[in-house]
Amino acid sequence: MVAHTGIATADSSRGDGAQYTEHDEKSRGMMDDDPPVRPNLGRRHSSWASMAQIEQMVSNDMLDTKTYGVSELREGFFDAFFLKPTDAPTAEDREYARTTLPQAFDKGSPLSPKHFCWRQAHELRSLTVRVTTTRAGIQLLKSCTAFLIAYILCLVPVVREWLGRYSYIMAVSVILNHPARTVGSQIDGAFFTIIGTAAGLGWGTIALLLSNSTIAARAGFGGVLATFMLVFMGILAWIRSTLVRFHQANLCAGIAITITTLAETHSQRIVWHKLFSYGVSWLYGQAISLVVCCIMFPDAGARPLSTTLHKFFAVAQDALIIPKPRDVRLRRTLAKMYVELSVAYRDLRIDMSITRFRPDDIGELRNLMQTVIRTILSMETETLMFDNLDDGHDVTITVHSPSTDDPITTDNAASRIARLFARPTREILDCLFEGLGRCDAAIMDLSGYRNHLGPPPETSSDLASIQTRLKNALASFDAVEYDLLNSGELPASSIDDADVIPLFLFSRHVRETAAAVQALVTKIEAMQGAPKWPRVYLPSYPFRQAIHRTNRQVRHDRGGINAASYHTTFSEIAKLLEKIKSRDYRPPPRTRPGTPEPDPGGSGVEATHPTMDAGTVDDGTETTKTTKRYKAWKVLRRLQGFESRYAFKVCLVTSLLSVPSYLKGTDWWDEYGAWWVVAVSWIMIHPRVGGNLQDLVTRASVALLGAVWAGAGYAAGDGSPYVLAVFAMIYMVPMLYRFTQSSHPRSGLVGCLSFTVVSLSLQSHSNGGSVMRTATLRGLSFLVGTIVPIVVNWVLWPFVARHELRYALSSMLFFMSIIYRSVVAKYVYFDEGHEPTPEDIARSEMLEGRLREGFVRIRQLLVLTRHEIRLRGPFDPLPYSALADSLERFFEYLIAVRQSALFYNPGYIRDDSAAAGKLLGFRRDAVAAILGNLYILAGALRSQRKVPRYMPSAAAARKKLILRTMELDDEMAKSMHDSEWRRHKQWSEIYSYSYKESLTGCVAQLEELERYTKLICGVQGFDDDFEDENADDSQTL
Repeated sequence: MVAHTGIATADSSRGDGAQYTEHDEKSRGMMDDDPPVRPNLGRRHSSWASMAQIEQMVSNDMLDTKTYGVSELREGFFDAFFLKPTDAPTAEDREYARTTLPQAFDKGSPLSPKHFCWRQAHELRSLTVRVTTTRAGIQLLKSCTAFLIAYILCLVPVVREWLGRYSYIMAVSVILNHPARTVGSQIDGAFFTIIGTAAGLGWGTIALLLSNSTIAARAGFGGVLATFMLVFMGILAWIRSTLVRFHQANLCAGIAITITTLAETHSQRIVWHKLFSYGVSWLYGQAISLVVCCIMFPDAGARPLSTTLHKFFAVAQDALIIPKPRDVRLRRTLAKMYVELSVAYRDLRIDMSITRFRPDDIGELRNLMQTVIRTILSMETETLMFDNLDDGHDVTITVHSPSTDDPITTDNAASRIARLFARPTREILDCLFEGLGRCDAAIMDLSGYRNHLGPPPETSSDLASIQTRLKNALASFDAVEYDLLNSGELPASSIDDADVIPLFLFSRHVRETAAAVQALVTKIEAMQGAPKWPRVYLPSYPFRQAIHRTNRQVRHDRGGINAASYHTTFSEIAKLLEKIKSRDYRPPPRTRPGTPEPDPGGSGVEATHPTMDAGTVDDGTETTKTTKRYKAWKVLRRLQGFESRYAFKVCLVTSLLSVPSYLKGTDWWDEYGAWWVVAVSWIMIHPRVGGNLQDLVTRASVALLGAVWAGAGYAAGDGSPYVLAVFAMIYMVPMLYRFTQSSHPRSGLVGCLSFTVVSLSLQSHSNGGSVMRTATLRGLSFLVGTIVPIVVNWVLWPFVARHELRYALSSMLFFMSIIYRSVVAKYVYFDEGHEPTPEDIARSEMLEGRLREGFVRIRQLLVLTRHEIRLRGPFDPLPYSALADSLERFFEYLIAVRQSALFYNPGYIRDDSAAAGKLLGFRRDAVAAILGNLYILAGALRSQRKVPRYMPSAAAARKKLILRTMELDDEMAKSMHDSEWRRHKQWSEIYSYSYKESLTGCVAQLEELERYTKLICGVQGFDDDFEDENADDSQTL
């Protein structure tokens, strides 16, 4: 297979042949029982395989690797190799890049009028199906029932007169905390909305009291109210953008402070009845929502979790259908499922739940399922092992005795090994497929949702029998493996065969996946023996983490899920990587006599310059970062973040829109309820995203539609409450669905609020004028309150998905440099006695999980770019998608390096200080070349500057390291005894193939990253400096 860089490799340089394994305690345990041995230095099969791959990148005529016996021992900067720049992407590259696009790009452009109309028609047709056949219908029924109860109560004259002018707040309260959610989320929402409303009313009351306290205060009545509101809204905005957990409380507090300080304030007298009307109406609305949520088809909290678990088993079973070509989208689905499992577990613990699942059990189950996903992702599904499975040959397992027929030779090694491993491997895969199906049935039985979610009744939930079958299959596999590796039949030259090693690695990956699934089955079998009755579990998520998270429905109602998730994920990755710090480099003792030792306490380069060969520490210790100056800088830096910018935008919008309420001669402000313009602007201004032109048109149209429909309903029945109720039912069903379940909740929310407020306000205060005119003027408040936040977000610090995508790719490149540095230091070139511990492996797996989530967020950002209009021309997503795909493959190779290094440990070089010293410079150059390239590419994307034409060649550095290692192997092999040769372990050599191939794959992917980054940012030319000077001169003139 020829990669698009012109690199012909044993496996695709894009990662199609990446061989890596998950750390398996059991398989390592078999090795750990034997004494430590040295690898066979007479065999350099993995080095030859990597050399063949690197030879295609850097030929000998491009690089002179002869050193004539001269070596250098230096500890300065690395010696970079600069070769001919990579070629520009071709048409073939663009076709490949098109295959890396997310699935959403298969559809038409969302900005196309034709596609927009077709999509709306399709959604209308599918709406009936979803509502009548899925859980969406029940959620819509609950929302509509609660709203209609509150709406009809507001239409009753007795209730309306008792609650007063703002009785319609009861219906608004139901809308903002609708019952289409779990019971725990409903209780959580009721608590926060009531607290937020009380805070807003309380702060507004203090402002009213102080503004009337003295003659001077009454003279500046409006100024006092404006100051109190400005301070309060700024604090609310900062909390809203930072502590997502309090979103509902912040939203309701903002509406409450608005009505308190802006409604009925022209007389400069405190209207206490409006506080009663607003507060009591809000309480009644929350009570209605809570009762409906708990009585009508209650969801105790386990259904979303059960749906996610059921989906995991379906995706895992699909991934175990082997052999098949590499399915990129299936791998992306597995990565997304990895993220969804964590989200489902967090949602279970963040709210109260009534379930049969213990949260601790679900936590362990999530970890085991994510381990299964990791092991599945390590397998290459395109294998030749099962090509001759049905040829009629039986597999005979003879332990401790060589085979007598068809001896394994170099020519038939691949076919014989495939025949030996095919049947036991196929049996393991069949057991895994069936075992996952039975686990699905068992979990669904425990949850009580099997009749609703699946699997079908004929799927057994008996796990004991599949456990026995899987153990027998593993025993057969282990017997075949032991017989082959210990019979002496496997020729040494077969390891050179590029078809043999992938067979061994594939079978080993299947074995490790089986161990992961076996642990999962054991856990679910233990859960089957737990008590079956449901129990109430209070929120148990850690508070410091919970304040930055919220439940599923609030995330949906808040809007901007992808943008908010992207920022949250990358900030968490940055925090985790902040703990990875390089130790100050302490050079080893000098080997040349007469060289003075460096001063340990000196301030020179040796004492302060960190090196990549140094170990890394994850203990989180800090030195200079504990000073007061640093803490002060950190606070000031945080105040410059997006939270403060968002607070400034909120204060600007709300202050300017509320100016008419403080002026004289603006009676229309109270007559038409114009204070809603401030409340709607507060509701619609999102901390992260503002909306595109399509969102602006949609939300503005819906705001006007709600007001006009309310006026039409009032005019049709001449104010009859029965006619208004019918109009409300017709209009609110699609609007509530759009708000509570569609991907456009904010347009649905403004539509619901517009109709509710205008229609009930007309019912309460009809002054006998034109109904349509009154309804339109009231609707203008919602129109202006909808348009202004979007326009302000366009002008001040806008969210531009293509820019955020570039920043995300830059950050991920930088993250890869840190991960590469950490992997090399901790798992490859570590010091004696500092081997990676189980805690190190667990931390690495956790960080890798976060990075997988980061790639999911990058693809979501890529989809968001389709919704933005670009004036300079259409945005080309192909280079960004190809860059993200190459970066993800680079990450997969890093995982392969880490996992393979756990089994392949070249300790013979580490033990020999002289050998390590000879390789020090080559290792340094190989690592530094990759790090230098990643730093340069990340900086170019971040600052949007051109990439240098000539970059340090990581392939050349890798080649010199491989050649020097092979020479060193020959030198050391001559001094070894035969007994040491026989102590070699073949599995270590097999894993060395994966280890070295993965390091070489990182180099190949680095060239891909360079090509696509140059395509995005451009390439520096020799005349760029002159062009910049000419541009400066022309600007001066």
